[in-house]
Amino acid sequence: MAHFLGEFECKLDTKGRMVLPAGLKRQMPEVEREGLVINRGLEAHLVIYPRKEWDRIMEELSKLNTFERKTREFVRKFMRGATELSLDAANRVLVPKPLLEYAGIEGEVVLASQFNKIEMWSKDAYDAQWDDEGDDFASLAEEVMGNLNKRQDG
Repeated sequence: MAHFLGEFECKLDTKGRMVLPAGLKRQMPEVEREGLVINRGLEAHLVIYPRKEWDRIMEELSKLNTFERKTREFVRKFMRGATELSLDAANRVLVPKPLLEYAGIEGEVVLASQFNKIEMWSKDAYDAQWDDEGDDFASLAEEVMGNLNKRQDG
């Protein structure tokens, strides 16, 4: 499984196309052959998956009990807007307009690596997350990571 690294600032053209940054493209050499999938994120952003990672997630989702209402609702919401992306000759991908509207993305974009996927944010929304970072990050780190050793030892 690939683990991506880095943040990349990009711009969308008037048609909603974005050039895949060279530094990111180098981290996923299979993208031209296998493609990408984009869908809505859990917050107001989009998520780009390499095709193999998307297929792995689909395999996991297919194991869920679709007779349960919450499962059906989750799958519907997760799959809403999911679209295959492929690179054109200029290394651009066309991002569907409804997805751009969902995430409030217009011109400037930040692609933020998240392990095996890439989050796509409006630059303004992404930057706003860090305005009040300060002690909040230290508290969050303590809450999320602080008990790792206790859990491993216990």
